[in-house]
Amino acid sequence: MSARFPLVALGTIALDDIQTPFGSVKGALGGSVTYFSLAASFFVRCGIVGVVGVDFPQKHLDFLKGRGIDVSGVERASGKTFHWAGAYEHDMNSAKTLKTDLNVLATFKPKIPREYRNCDFLFLANIDPTIQLQVLDEIKPKYSLCDTMDYWIESKREELTEVFRCVDGIIINDGEAREYCGTPNLIKSGRMLTDIGGGKVIIKKGEHGALFFSDDEFFAAPGFPIANVLDPTGAGDSFAGGTVGHLAKHGVLDDNCMKRSMICGSVIASYVVEGFSIDGLKGRKKGDIDDRYNLFKRIVTFDAP
Repeated sequence: MSARFPLVALGTIALDDIQTPFGSVKGALGGSVTYFSLAASFFVRCGIVGVVGVDFPQKHLDFLKGRGIDVSGVERASGKTFHWAGAYEHDMNSAKTLKTDLNVLATFKPKIPREYRNCDFLFLANIDPTIQLQVLDEIKPKYSLCDTMDYWIESKREELTEVFRCVDGIIINDGEAREYCGTPNLIKSGRMLTDIGGGKVIIKKGEHGALFFSDDEFFAAPGFPIANVLDPTGAGDSFAGGTVGHLAKHGVLDDNCMKRSMICGSVIASYVVEGFSIDGLKGRKKGDIDDRYNLFKRIVTFDAP
């Protein structure tokens, strides 16, 4: 095994209430680092940093450990677990937030296991950018990437900009890119973000795929076509987990590997939306990912005249 821990991720662990036109769940396992690490676990061992409350079922931690995810960076604090309630209507690309209870997340101060330091890859999932900066400084990874959300763009823009300047890559959705950059044009947004950050930017577009920008490259990946979308919660975090997990497996952050990794991320996200919460990933094997990856390749490949 490598002397370095291959991948570490910081983010939220949640209990979600979700409503879609096709059903609902209450108290379901969720959170950015949950979806991220499950997706990454198809490719590499991932350690996670987060916090849960006294109400968080032990079976969920046992499930994560059973998928090869290291949970020694997860703190169980006094109080209730971070809770999110959201609803989707016929536009399944965006959720209406019904309720957000920060609970133990409001006073979260990450405790970093010694073996997580100097890891190969660190992913800073959606969480307070002040915490992202603290963890980035303490872990000192070989490569780092981050995500964010509109709340931090509006409330902690300066701190978020500092995160962007410190990382090697940014993964952000289309609405957040437009808001941060102040332009409706995603091509302009991508170029602005590459100038601010480490030169590699992925803009997620939900069911419409993702765009990749670097100093020398531009790549547009479609979304994998799914006929029965039940619950898109966690799809963006799963896309990031599959992408970064595949990068960590190969230990590089070059443009060609970024493109292949994005397709892996899209494939895993396509499984997530076929079930509620994490159900779409339960029982999936690496062979399932390979099969859909090869199908995806056939769908998008064409010959030049």
